[in-house]
Amino acid sequence: MGHITTLQAADGHEFSAWETEGSHHPYTLVVLQEIFGVNHHIRQVCENFAKAGFHVIAPALFDRVQRGVELDYSAEGVKEGLALRAQIPLAKTLLDIQAAASVFKPRKVGIIGYCWGGTLAWEAACKTDDFAAAVGWYGAGIAASRNETPRCPVELHFGEQDASIPHTDITAIRQAHPEVELYVYDDAGHGFGCPERSSFNAKAYQEAQERSVAFLKSNLNP
Repeated sequence: MGHITTLQAADGHEFSAWETEGSHHPYTLVVLQEIFGVNHHIRQVCENFAKAGFHVIAPALFDRVQRGVELDYSAEGVKEGLALRAQIPLAKTLLDIQAAASVFKPRKVGIIGYCWGGTLAWEAACKTDDFAAAVGWYGAGIAASRNETPRCPVELHFGEQDASIPHTDITAIRQAHPEVELYVYDDAGHGFGCPERSSFNAKAYQEAQERSVAFLKSNLNP
């Protein structure tokens, strides 16, 4: 079972995080939220990774503007999440992500993110040296930052039917980074990995989850 813990970023900002430990957790992982906060779904993501052998921390990235945010997947939830995200500079969010990673040092640390978190996982891989592996699920902002260079191995997952991420974006990422493992799932839309969303696709989720776990473990071995 997970629990809330408190972390401190390099600039002194204190924020909460959800920490989940399995009975046997040789691997460490930072999980990055969607624009809906560290809600029930993200806590379940942490639980699933704990069962797979990871010690997991999910930083509450909205704490810089509003604490305890847990939004649902309604249109209103999307609107509120986007408004919160717009108030936080990337540099500040990266400080929070690095603080989460520091909990696990000197062990190798992985990072995985979903939606906004998928883009942030890419940014953390490119702008910090804290991670040994990074995975992004349906990160809509990755194409805009495709000219950045990851400092660790990266694996990316997209839905073929994702209206928010054009096929041209995915092609551009492939062309800019042929070394990145990139998967596109047929009949899968944005948020295909979340059972609480109408776009959930069980087959795509299972394939992406198995690939993510295998990729992370292969790069986090001591």
